[in-house]
Amino acid sequence: MDPPVALTIAGSDSGGGAGIQADLLTFAAHAVHGTSALTAITAQSTTEVRATLSVDPAFVELQVRTVLDDMPVRATKTGMLATAANVRVVAQLAAEGVIPNLVVDPVLVSSSGKPLLDEGGLDAYRDLLVPRARVLTPNLFEAALLASMDLADIDSTGAMEAAARRIAEMGAELVVVKGGHLRGAISPDVVLAGGPGGEVTLLPAARVATRNDHGTGCTFSAAIAAWLARGAGAPEAATRAKEYVTRAIGGAATWTLGAGHGPVDHFGWGTGRP
Repeated sequence: MDPPVALTIAGSDSGGGAGIQADLLTFAAHAVHGTSALTAITAQSTTEVRATLSVDPAFVELQVRTVLDDMPVRATKTGMLATAANVRVVAQLAAEGVIPNLVVDPVLVSSSGKPLLDEGGLDAYRDLLVPRARVLTPNLFEAALLASMDLADIDSTGAMEAAARRIAEMGAELVVVKGGHLRGAISPDVVLAGGPGGEVTLLPAARVATRNDHGTGCTFSAAIAAWLARGAGAPEAATRAKEYVTRAIGGAATWTLGAGHGPVDHFGWGTGRP
C-alpha cells in the first residue's frame, strides 16, 4: 500500500532544526511521504539567522501546483511564508480547495521579537489564510498578534483560551494556542474546537529542562498534518502531535549539536521510539 502524502509550504533552515527540514523529518517519522514548496531560504544556525531570501510568490505557486498535479496530497501545512504576497498565494490555493486538511503554523515573529513577515502579512493572515485553516497553531507571541492582545496579558490557560476564541472568530476550525513560553513546570496547550463558542481541551505536558527546542512549532504542526494525512480527525491529530513533540524534546534533552538552541529528536534516537 502506498504511504499517505503530505505537503509543507515553508522556509528552509540551513541548520536543519526547523522549517522544511523539520517538517520532512516529522513526516518521515510518521510514515508519511513528504513533499515541499519553499517560500524562503535562510542562512541559519542554532544561534542566529544571518539572512533570509524570500521566494517569488509565482514560483511558490508553481511548486505547489506541480506537486499537486502528480501526487495525491492528503494534508498540507504552512510555516514561514515570509511575505504578504506568499500568504495571499497560499490563501488562494486554499480557497480553490486544492490543498486539503490545511494546518497553518502562523510564523509571524521570532521568540526574540523579530518580525518574520513583511508589511501587510498579518492582515493577509487574518483576512485570507486563517479562515481557510482546518487547524491553526499559534504560539503565545503569534496568538497575541492575531487576537490583538498584549503578550503580557496571555499569562495563563484562561487567557490563552480567550485568545483562542478571538482567533476562532476568523474562521479556523480548530485553534491550538501553544503554551511553551509560559513559565512553570507544565507546558500546556489550549485546544479550541468548533468555533469561538466551542469546547476547550487542555494538552498538558511536563516541561523538559533543555536548550534544544529549535523547531518545536514546525515539528508540532507537521505532526498534526501527518496524522490528518493518515486519516485522523483534527482533535486526535493535535493530541498525538503533542505526545510526539514531547517525546522528541525529551529525546534530545542532552544533545550538544551547536552552541545555541539545538534540534529535537525526530526519530526517537534518544528514547527508542518516534
